[in-house]
Amino acid sequence: MKQILITKQNIKAISPISIIFIFIFILFSSCKSKELNYITYYNKVNEIDSIYRFQKDTLTVIKKYKKLFRKYPPKNQERIQEFDTFIRLSDKYHKNFGGKKSLYKLISLVAPYDNEYKELLWLYKKHGIDSLEVKNEIARWKRSLNKRLVDSFTVAFIRDQEEGRSNILIMQKNDQKNAELMKWTFENYGYPSLQRIGIIGNNDVFMPMLTFFSHMSGSKYYPYFKTKLLEYVKSGDCLPRDYATMVDRYNLQVSKEDILYGYYTGNKTISDTVKINHNRKTIGLPSMKHSAKIAKDFFKKK
Repeated sequence: MKQILITKQNIKAISPISIIFIFIFILFSSCKSKELNYITYYNKVNEIDSIYRFQKDTLTVIKKYKKLFRKYPPKNQERIQEFDTFIRLSDKYHKNFGGKKSLYKLISLVAPYDNEYKELLWLYKKHGIDSLEVKNEIARWKRSLNKRLVDSFTVAFIRDQEEGRSNILIMQKNDQKNAELMKWTFENYGYPSLQRIGIIGNNDVFMPMLTFFSHMSGSKYYPYFKTKLLEYVKSGDCLPRDYATMVDRYNLQVSKEDILYGYYTGNKTISDTVKINHNRKTIGLPSMKHSAKIAKDFFKKK
């Protein structure tokens, strides 16, 4: 691509309107090149979800989600399900949600959760996408996963639960092996996200990173994981709760400090909820009251 050198001579040869367009293009390109910080996204989702659950202002929720998803490629976090909620509400109130393009995008976001897509088949049918096409899209998504990582983490999660983690020596040995695997994965592939390995491994082995990283709190690589996971929270690959659980468990069981986020508490009672809620916001987690409401609604639905 040729580099355009702007000099006094060629500026004179360019019309004022063209100059305006050039500088708008440069400004737009520089803005687009900035990496998105998903902590900002998560906090915005929490704000909108709070309006949805506590204020019941549906039209404001649709409007705010639409604006957010223009800037950020959507996630669809477990329990909050922000993109799913946006599409359902928009459809119900006859608002534009992006049509088939958004519906196909939603398929890949619900695909990791096994049969969850079946709850949406009526919506897809309504917009001209039959169940066979949805299943084909799910199958295409599964084929897109990193087979090597799926195989490796299937073994890791089986190893993680060996003997129900009742044999301390075996547990420590397996946790060390799994820590080595995770470090190697970070260095060679990046974060093993839902869109990279899913959550259901070979032979239907359940692979929740929440559990995995809670067991990394005692690893010699903990300082490395703490730094890297926060980077992956910002990039949108790692869920804030997974990071929070690992840090809380480390503080509670290893460093004997106060927990920061209230996600792994043991038998400890949280007294300073204001401080906890402040800490939560710094990594994109909802407040304790909001989290309780999300959980209540989730289990009520189930």
